[in-house]
Amino acid sequence: MRLEERITGIKGKNVLLLQGPMGDFFNKLDNICTKKGAFVTRIGFNAGDAYFSKSKNYIAYKAKPKQWPKFINKFYQDNNIDIVFLFGDCRFYHKMAIKIARNLGISVYVFEEGYLRPGFITMESYGVNNHSKMPRDREFYDAYKPLTKPFSAKSTSTYALMAWWAVQYYLIANIFYFLYPNYIHHRDFSPIREGFYGIRNLFRKIKYKFSEKNLNERLNGELSGRYYFVALQTHDDFQVRTHSRFKTMESFIEYIISSFSKNAPKDMILIFKHHPMDRGKKNYSSYIGYLAQIYKVEGRVMAAFDAHLPTIIKNSKAVILINSTVGLNALSYSKPVICLGKSMYDIKGLTTKDINLDKFWTIQSKVDSELYAKFRAYLIDNTQIIGSYYLKDGVEFK
Repeated sequence: MRLEERITGIKGKNVLLLQGPMGDFFNKLDNICTKKGAFVTRIGFNAGDAYFSKSKNYIAYKAKPKQWPKFINKFYQDNNIDIVFLFGDCRFYHKMAIKIARNLGISVYVFEEGYLRPGFITMESYGVNNHSKMPRDREFYDAYKPLTKPFSAKSTSTYALMAWWAVQYYLIANIFYFLYPNYIHHRDFSPIREGFYGIRNLFRKIKYKFSEKNLNERLNGELSGRYYFVALQTHDDFQVRTHSRFKTMESFIEYIISSFSKNAPKDMILIFKHHPMDRGKKNYSSYIGYLAQIYKVEGRVMAAFDAHLPTIIKNSKAVILINSTVGLNALSYSKPVICLGKSMYDIKGLTTKDINLDKFWTIQSKVDSELYAKFRAYLIDNTQIIGSYYLKDGVEFK
């Protein structure tokens, strides 16, 4: 289902848009809502929000963060808001907006990156990921009757366009910071640092293309079935900070290597893969190598950067992560998965649930492929939209 089809029942409704993904996507949403008879208002928190907003009813919030709950509570009621759309449910302004809207009986729809990628984006009511209202018991999915036939979506790469939107957003927001002096951002807000990270990302992408030239062949060959795959998430991922006990990727990495050294079969290898969005920002390879020495597993631990994700998953023995959507990719290949954080797909029959990591090295639950098919169908029927935040075209399904 596409965005235009998912947005229904809004004729005559008062709709509020808060922060969206960087770029033009929320303008598209604004146009869809307006054409369907809704009255749309948009609130922005910095000059970047204002720059990307084409709404005729744009309101700038310039007060201090501590005044936001009182402001948005009054705004909801004074303007008879019926529906709120926003991107990301863990940002300060959005957390408060969702909480207050729920108390007032106002509908909230949260956008996020697609649970199923590429070619999908996520939209759920009131929250996503571990905040999702999706059922967590397998019996529900065992009995679920899919509404559509199974299909997959595909999309061209969006990284370059996303980076371009980000450069504009950060630059404008910082140049005109004086217009919104009280704004607090959910991540590092320096355009200089972001620009540096972008350049370093490009340099490292070229570098790893050569340094990891034969890695995919090795994964398909000599290493196949001989390693556990650990998917690293971005260093500032809200899903890690909010929905896990790990406050940093470094603490997660050490926890994994420590357990591996004590409990994994001696002929097995451990491979960490950096998140592609962190390529220009983080390099954990030295730290991983240091811990491998400390825990006496040198030669059995590797750090990868640009290994082909399906290849590294398909040839692994099992997959370890916090709550990344990489887990859903792994389940599609029937690879055992353990979630060390809270996740909406951490369900008995899908993941290896109710045992700790120390046991997972030797005991993994088999993925119920029929259950996964129904779970995936539920995601597509209820939470996924065919499309991209950064491409106007280029998304297809089959």
